[in-house]
Amino acid sequence: MEHPLITESLYRRYMDGLMAGERTACADIVRDLLARDIGLYDLYIHLFQRSLYEIGELWEANRISGAVEHLATTITEGLLTLVYPRIFAAEHIGRKAVVSCVANEYHQIGGKMAADVCELNGWDGYFLGANTPTEDLVRFIDQKRPDLLGLSLALDLDFDNLRRVVERVRGAFRNLPIVVGGQAFRRGGSEVIAAYPGVSYIPTLTEFEAILKAS
Repeated sequence: MEHPLITESLYRRYMDGLMAGERTACADIVRDLLARDIGLYDLYIHLFQRSLYEIGELWEANRISGAVEHLATTITEGLLTLVYPRIFAAEHIGRKAVVSCVANEYHQIGGKMAADVCELNGWDGYFLGANTPTEDLVRFIDQKRPDLLGLSLALDLDFDNLRRVVERVRGAFRNLPIVVGGQAFRRGGSEVIAAYPGVSYIPTLTEFEAILKAS
């Protein structure tokens, strides 16, 4: 179903700008949507997430180069900063979440957006970024003692790394709730973490927010 503000025509114009590396044109579209008071989830899901998924599919099909995929990702990361004044205006409630990519995972936008959702809901969202070494993650959790850990995974080639991270964290922090998500799960794989207690697969940002509100 077409979004009333993000029409198919506007989305295609945004995609054209993204693939051409036209940062200013993409930023103008995002600024206009924010000025029209678009909901942040709509912006994240119907523009940022949709376009990145499409870019990823085009790259996997060898229809665009790796350089184009990397440039589109870099532009999108920059566009997220346009939303931050609204996100960080939320009143904080004293809850903390650590969000991280697993080791060897270099696609970090999904994790960034999850951390932004934390901030929007009054949580302190500590985003550790791409390719976070497992032992560094464990030490950071020990320092911050968060109420929740989120792990992001974009490539299904890295499921073994995800297992290792979950096992290491669960061994050190038996009762810490862990949620995982990312593009890697679009073709399945949720059974990878089903065997671990207190670990949940969260397919959407909306469901992630529901967990934050219930915690």
